Amino acid sequence: MGKYDPSRVEPKWLARWEKDGLYRTDLEEGGRPKFYNLMEFPYPSAEGLHVGHVFTYCGSDTYGRFMRMKGYKVFEPIGFDAFGINTENYALKQGIHPAVLTAATVHHYRENQMKRLGAMFDWSREVNTSSVGYYRWTQWVFLQLYRAGLAVRKRAPVNWCPSCLTVLANEQVSSGECERCGTAVVQKHMTQWFFRITAYAERLLRGLEYLDWPETSKKLQTNWIGKSEGAEIAFQVSGAKARLPVFTTRPDTLFGATYLVLAPEHPLVFDLCSPNRRQQVEEYLEETRRVREFDRVAGSSEKTGIFTGAYAINPATGENIPVWVAAYVLVHYGSGAVMGVPGHDQRDYEFAVAHQLPIREVIASQPGISECAYTGPGLMVNSGPFTGLDSEQGKRAVTAWLQEQGLARPQVTYRLRDWCISRQRYWGPPIPVVYCPGCGELPVPESHLPVVLPEVEEFRPLGTGLSPLAAVPEFVHTTCPRCGGQARRETDVSDTFLDSAWYFLRYPSAHHHQRPFEPGVTRRWLPVDMYMGGIEHVCMHHLYARFINMVLYDLGYVAHEEPFKRLRLHGLLIKDGAKMSKSRGNVVNPDEYIDGYGADVFRAYLLFIGPYEEENDFSDRGIEGMARFANRVWNFVNGPAGPEGRGVPMVEVHRVIREVTAALESLSYHTALARIMELTSWGYRNSSRFSAAQRREVARTLALLLSPFMPMLTEELWETLGEDYSIHDQPWPAYDARLLQAQEVTIVVQVDGKVRDRFQAVRGLPEGEAVALAMSCPKVRASLDGQKPRAHYYVPDRLVNLISRPGQAAGTAGGPKG
Repeated sequence: MGKYDPSRVEPKWLARWEKDGLYRTDLEEGGRPKFYNLMEFPYPSAEGLHVGHVFTYCGSDTYGRFMRMKGYKVFEPIGFDAFGINTENYALKQGIHPAVLTAATVHHYRENQMKRLGAMFDWSREVNTSSVGYYRWTQWVFLQLYRAGLAVRKRAPVNWCPSCLTVLANEQVSSGECERCGTAVVQKHMTQWFFRITAYAERLLRGLEYLDWPETSKKLQTNWIGKSEGAEIAFQVSGAKARLPVFTTRPDTLFGATYLVLAPEHPLVFDLCSPNRRQQVEEYLEETRRVREFDRVAGSSEKTGIFTGAYAINPATGENIPVWVAAYVLVHYGSGAVMGVPGHDQRDYEFAVAHQLPIREVIASQPGISECAYTGPGLMVNSGPFTGLDSEQGKRAVTAWLQEQGLARPQVTYRLRDWCISRQRYWGPPIPVVYCPGCGELPVPESHLPVVLPEVEEFRPLGTGLSPLAAVPEFVHTTCPRCGGQARRETDVSDTFLDSAWYFLRYPSAHHHQRPFEPGVTRRWLPVDMYMGGIEHVCMHHLYARFINMVLYDLGYVAHEEPFKRLRLHGLLIKDGAKMSKSRGNVVNPDEYIDGYGADVFRAYLLFIGPYEEENDFSDRGIEGMARFANRVWNFVNGPAGPEGRGVPMVEVHRVIREVTAALESLSYHTALARIMELTSWGYRNSSRFSAAQRREVARTLALLLSPFMPMLTEELWETLGEDYSIHDQPWPAYDARLLQAQEVTIVVQVDGKVRDRFQAVRGLPEGEAVALAMSCPKVRASLDGQKPRAHYYVPDRLVNLISRPGQAAGTAGGPKG
């Protein structure tokens, strides 16, 4: 028997496919239903792909190949997210200009790694976000938002990374640290460009209801948008005409408000501050400027604050209550002021205890509030005319009562903040705005695009709050597009997440150079039918892409409101008990495995180690088993046929086709591969009994079912069988449902006499196979909790009883005696 040699087979078919343009999709031609199969494109920001990239691509490609064989015209594009801090930091580390390094890295990714994977990428429509032909249109997108009033320049507190020397969006800060380099982020007040994504908060939230997305994704975006419904209540400042608007989700607790708290950045702090308190307040504000926002909200349990010397009137009780400034209140939540209700908010409770402020119970609770706040619902107490009301009723009643007096109004707020897109770096698209002394701020006319990123020798970030472009006079000095006088360019570049927020629109129109996306082809191919990627992008890239697409929809440029009809997230790959990362030194380079075993074996192994959408552990040992399986299939198809048998029932073939089809439809790749392995073993066991036609049918079926997983191996097997080129243009095998129904039985699975699951099987299933299938049932595995059964009891075509407890007699475990 021979041995499968990927070093011979894989280059042969990769070259043939490229020469024939097998995966080049004609987007203009009609006929078959379309299927836009999208995967997240890579950052070319390191030495090369790691195994996590391959996990993403082979999972998406396998599904795309399956849909192609089901009769869809599949468009599977790829490109490179080549601008941004990741790529620039790598260039700084290597001491090479990012333009030079990016070109070399992209070439390595494409030619030496990605093309070896055997994926059906349509390279003819490759995009590169750092190419002038691409970022010209990124600047065009900016201009559309600018003209719609959704791109604004304003001074605001922003996240500053002292290592990357640039501003970060809120979504790029994780646990108070830069999500790229891990440095603690600090707060700065700077004038920056923002996209008003908050204007779309409700649309973004509402749209989630209709998307075929994982519930995890929907929940993450819902929480990030953070809708809060409540009331804005006006507190009159004692002895002054000023009113302090305060947002609260709990107007039912107003009678328990014993103080007000302003955020340190609140614009009225110094207006309210009494002269004898001003110095202490100034010192406190200076102290809080050095504290990260993350630490202010979730860090130390110590609740610092300073009394302003001012008082406000509680509109419910008429009491004067002190006005404080405290770090735990954020200026961008609600109005930047909160009412302190220490009896029913734990942060307020801790603050009140620390500063000896009154604590009042206004929602009845069994445990009381002597040791902590009670934050749940209940009956209102100590609440004047509202005492005895249910707290949910009280929210509406108190708001209506105050509204009649002109002291409150129902309000909705969102946690979502406007998207800061300014970056004080070099490697990105220049923001297309100019500033004229006479005409003011002006967008660059579309006819003047692109604003080309100049070639510079020194591209290191300055750390001054200005981009390195500010030190390039020939770039900065320009002509005003309105009056023709001297003007200066904006020197910040835009965030790399803007580059990727619309790339899915560019792929189908990559051959069109006069517009970002051609209307006809966009209407035919968008929205994306399937998008696969990582959970880390849910509250960043996926959210930004939805926002940009909605804006373009509102402006009439696209006909679809949502960009991704269906989204699926792959799980994490774990090695040595931890997520793969460079800092842990456990990142796996796929090249050595592809060199040793071939890309097909590596692809199939990654999809076999566990459920694609769950966390899985990468192990060097497992890949050997997949290599042996590839050889078994190779030898079954290529081995000597032997004498022709009298034939066997082919129900098993149809059962496996049905189960592999169902598994692929649900992305249960590991299950699909397991069933193909079962069919391979069944084929070997019955090899001497097959008729010649049956042996050929089994061989063809194996090749077809395996082709989405191992495209190059199966293309070779298809040629060996003398079939027409290419296997990847063949229809997906069909099964005979009536035959299966007639030949199948339902087998009950018990564990210690208790029914745990059921499975379908072919009549006359051998005992060993029945027990193996029983033990593979998820509910049975959970019941056994990793233990091996001590014994088993099998009634053919009816029952498998697994015995796990000592002393449990097989014959009395609930099944009939044999």
